[in-house]
Amino acid sequence: MKAIYFTIACVLFGSFATSAQVRPTDDDDIAAPVIASVKAKYMGGMFGFDEKTEGTLKFDDENSRVVFFGKDDKEQFALPYDTLLYVSPHSKSVTSNTGNVVRNIPLPGSVLGGLIKEKHRYMIVEFNDPDVNVRGTVSFKISSKALLDSVIHSLGTKAKMTKRGGAFYRPKPARTEI
Repeated sequence: MKAIYFTIACVLFGSFATSAQVRPTDDDDIAAPVIASVKAKYMGGMFGFDEKTEGTLKFDDENSRVVFFGKDDKEQFALPYDTLLYVSPHSKSVTSNTGNVVRNIPLPGSVLGGLIKEKHRYMIVEFNDPDVNVRGTVSFKISSKALLDSVIHSLGTKAKMTKRGGAFYRPKPARTEI
């Protein structure tokens, strides 16, 4: 009987000890490395570019802009750093193609194929378009979370934006009352 009480006490003590661990803070010291270019899929949002296409995002620091190059390595469009309003990550969990195939097989238990999920990660960029004087929102699909965090950190840092959580934003200029 004492062994049972001792085991219960150990389990309870162990559960309290593991939940009291110190969690790391989100400091800039642990920030993602700054990168020069990344493979990305343009998902839409830029005026005049309707088709989703694979390509490369490159940081053009000399001209203070981020540029999207298509598959043919031609420049598709560019976003100047000073027009960016915010850059944030977004993820979406969807049923994979394998899960859809398994789910539609007429066998008992095949419905569980709908539980096979994959996560898609996106970078959302809102900007003021100086050419047409409107706001726009562009999204790019990035392959992994680490790469997405690195791209967002690089873009936010290069555009001299303010960090908030995993995103960056440009604060509104302070109003001066007369």
